[in-house]
Amino acid sequence: MISETYALGGDLPVRRLGYGTAQLTGPGYWGPRGERTDAVAVLRRAVERGVTLIDTADNYGPGIAEELVAEALHPYRDGLVIATKGGVVRTSDSAWHVEGRPERLRAMCEASLRRLRTDRIDLYQLHRLDPEVPMAEQLGALDELRAEGKIRHIGLDSVTAEQVAQALALTSSIVSVQNRFNLLDRGSAAVLEVCEAHGLAFLPWFPLANGALTGEAAAALDAVAGRLGASRGQVALAWLLHHSRVLLPTPGTGSLTHLEENLDAAALRLDASELSLLDALAGLPVPS
Repeated sequence: MISETYALGGDLPVRRLGYGTAQLTGPGYWGPRGERTDAVAVLRRAVERGVTLIDTADNYGPGIAEELVAEALHPYRDGLVIATKGGVVRTSDSAWHVEGRPERLRAMCEASLRRLRTDRIDLYQLHRLDPEVPMAEQLGALDELRAEGKIRHIGLDSVTAEQVAQALALTSSIVSVQNRFNLLDRGSAAVLEVCEAHGLAFLPWFPLANGALTGEAAAALDAVAGRLGASRGQVALAWLLHHSRVLLPTPGTGSLTHLEENLDAAALRLDASELSLLDALAGLPVPS
């Protein structure tokens, strides 16, 4: 049977199926999406359903997603883990600027602390490595914040296997990686192997292939979904939970109905033949 929980960093037990907040903001993760009360309701329902890992970022909005998390969930109940990200600055719905200078990382982390209304962030993820700043300086800044008690654990986002190995050589504070990975896109398989070898959590982004579970994959998904009385998306999430014990998908949505559907995927159990059929989808074209 697959494990339903994972000890993030060895000391923060979370349910493996979490919730991501990007879809609470507008197109391009810019500005608000819909009514604020609806977003608050989705966040609260996720926690009511047993979600214990909330994944957000300072540039979703920017700032809006973190503010919604605090509005909906603060004061945070015991056992609820909030993960956020810093290291990217937004200037429009299509402009993303990597910023890894130590003083800027510190400022971004402290701004996230204020928006989240907390004294310490459970998991602070470096949203992108800045190629213009030595990795040691970027991670050193986060280690300093950790020593000050403002960060509990550090994570990386969108990195190669080699970069993960380099980061682990620089600091023992790394507990997670967040890369694109899903049923159809397994380009980060080597990163996943490193995570498994070192006991790091892997939070796959676009766990539902950004809604592109169509084409040749649809027939295989429909075959499994039909037998289980599930949707394509539920099968895709269940596959992630079965594929590796360190995978912690955090699908996002602004819809209560879609939230319920996603979270119900945790109850699905795939047998060997179903897993074999789904594993074979790795050779199909990856949606853009």
